[in-house]
Order: sequence, then structure tokens, then C-alpha cells
Amino acid sequence: MTQPIFDAHCHIIDPRFPLKANDGYVPKPFCVANYQALAAPLGVVGGAVVSGSFQGFDQGYLLEALRRLGAGFVGVTQVPANITNAELETLNGFGVRAVRFNLRRGGSEQLDQLEFLARRVFERVGWHTELYVDSSELPEIESRLLQLPKVSIDHLGLSAEGLPSVVRLAEGGVHIKASGFGRVDFPVAVVLKAIFAANPHALMFGTDLPSTRAPRPFRTSDIDMIKDAIGERDAQMVLWENASMFYRARFV
Repeated sequence: MTQPIFDAHCHIIDPRFPLKANDGYVPKPFCVANYQALAAPLGVVGGAVVSGSFQGFDQGYLLEALRRLGAGFVGVTQVPANITNAELETLNGFGVRAVRFNLRRGGSEQLDQLEFLARRVFERVGWHTELYVDSSELPEIESRLLQLPKVSIDHLGLSAEGLPSVVRLAEGGVHIKASGFGRVDFPVAVVLKAIFAANPHALMFGTDLPSTRAPRPFRTSDIDMIKDAIGERDAQMVLWENASMFYRARFV
């Protein structure tokens, strides 16, 4: 039997909905059917669809993607700080479970709204906060992140420069996505071991499909890399348990 996987980081790019060029870049279509064709053979039975910079505050594509993907899948969206409570509750009802701050590429709310928005969405609908940020910038906001209710960091933090902050954040309860291995500038296996040793509940695997703008896109051997780094038995936490609990996914 194939080991079940929760994909904590994927994107759906549906050209029927608005797409904004980011630094002149507009991604190629990658619809639900394209994602399913690649994810299903891996054993993916749930996951988190993450809004990219090119989708801004549009919710239409996300709600349609969640409808088509069905049970087990949740959304990570970008919203303005002045979003209404009714709008939050509607999104939550459709399966959205987190707000994203894209500090690397934009398209989200600004960092000066971090505390306000993170606390507001957590208190109102139980959402956590996700950050796409180069870890070299983490020391400046590390203490702020540790005071927030629930937080995750994308793609292992991307750079070697800020890895000490990433490990400290993991020790403090921040979740770290084991995703985007083709985006980082360090030996992935070494970092996986360090984060897992700091907090075995922190790491959450994500395919990062379709790997937009990544120097090296996702490949199935990335899953084997996780198993080899921390062991087949413990890898189940990274591939399934940690993320499925963190995202509060429903499978019925």
C-alpha cells in the first residue's frame, strides 16, 4: 500500500481567473487535472493549495480548485487587512485555513500588518499564518513570529544565511515546509536533519508543484531524500502527520 502523503504546498494556475504579471512573469496554466495527474501516483490524498504572487487577493480560482479537489484539501490565501469578518467566515467555510505573507515576491498584505492580521484570522476562524521569506531576513522578525499564534515558513527558508533562525523558530513551535528543494542554496539533507532534531513536529512536506520559477522543479526523488535523511519511519511525520494535523484537513 502506498504511504499517504499530505502535500503542504502546491499551486493551481487556472487561466480562467485573474493572473497578474510579477516582475514580468505570468505562469503557464496548471489546472486541477494537471496537478492530480502528477500528485495521485505519489500517494497524495490531501494538501494545501497556496495562492501565489500572481494571484493577489483573487479568491475565485482558489474556491473553484478546492471544490474540484474535494476532501482532504485546504486553501492558503492572501487577503487585505480590511477583509470583513463575513468574508473570512465564507472563505473558512470553503476550506481556507491560512493567510499568506509573500515577502519575497509580493501580492500579499504588507509586513506592517503581520501581527494585526495574523491574530485577527486566528481569533476569528482559527487560521495560521504562512510566510514566503528568505531566511536571511528572519533574524529581524524572529521574535515577532514567535509571539504569533501559529506560523509556518515556506521552502526551508531558502538560504543558508538564515538557517540558525529557521532552527530556532522550529524549536519555538513554528512549522517549516520541506518543499522547494530546487530553490535552496544548501544541502537539503543536512538541514532536514537539523530541523527534525530541533522539533520532530515542525517539518511538513510539499511538492511545490508546478515549481514556478524554481531553478530545479520538484522531482519524486525529493520524497526519497526526506526518507533517507530522517529515516523511513520518522518520514511519515513529515509526509503526513504533521501537516494533516496543522492544516486541520477533513477527509470526509
